[in-house]
Amino acid sequence: MDGSERILIIDDDEKLCRLIQEYLGPMGYEVESVHTGTEGLQSALEKDYHAVILDVMLPEMDGFEVLKQLRAQSHVPVLMLTSRGDETDRIVGLEIGADDYLPKTFSTRELLARLRAVIRRSQMTPTGREDAEEGLRFDSLKIDEGSHEAFLDENRLDLTPIEYQILMGLARAGGRVLTREQLLDSVTDRNFDVYDRSIDMHISALRGKLGDDPKNPRFIWTVRGVGYRFVKSSDNRSS
Repeated sequence: MDGSERILIIDDDEKLCRLIQEYLGPMGYEVESVHTGTEGLQSALEKDYHAVILDVMLPEMDGFEVLKQLRAQSHVPVLMLTSRGDETDRIVGLEIGADDYLPKTFSTRELLARLRAVIRRSQMTPTGREDAEEGLRFDSLKIDEGSHEAFLDENRLDLTPIEYQILMGLARAGGRVLTREQLLDSVTDRNFDVYDRSIDMHISALRGKLGDDPKNPRFIWTVRGVGYRFVKSSDNRSS
């Protein structure tokens, strides 16, 4: 680790903020914290951070609204914290644009692993393939490897870095089924434990942006008990 990563914590729990700062500081991270949603949004937009740790429950403006407004102007990696165990909260956060989430019962080691992962994903460079400029096209879907963007019916999809990497991993597989472990490896470029069902949640968010009905998807098919595979919409067929 190069010791240059700047982290913003947006959380009204000042004790938790101090604990995170005390843990990450000796690891070489420069950590700042703010305690309201409005102040957090302002700081995230005005300064350069490598990642933002964002609580859901905040005074003045909740974390979902902060994330929504932040995503309209920035692609900084966001790791969401939630004290509520409701899976719906986590799915909503991922759909809005969070890169990952953690319940507030997290261990410091897990926080560090997740933080490193979201920063690494955001810094991944294009593959350098000769066809990168032309990109990959699947009927109405185009994936531009040069700009790390995807377009559906010529409209740019607002994908988070991890959603883009999952989509690219599936597209490059050429119709082969990828397990959750394989998808996570393709995203992080290293072996990581599969956390909860976070890949499933990212797939759900990605499908929403692709307009895919899980019962009759155009692009991403679920292979029960195995994982996921990507098919061109014109070649859709049940697995």
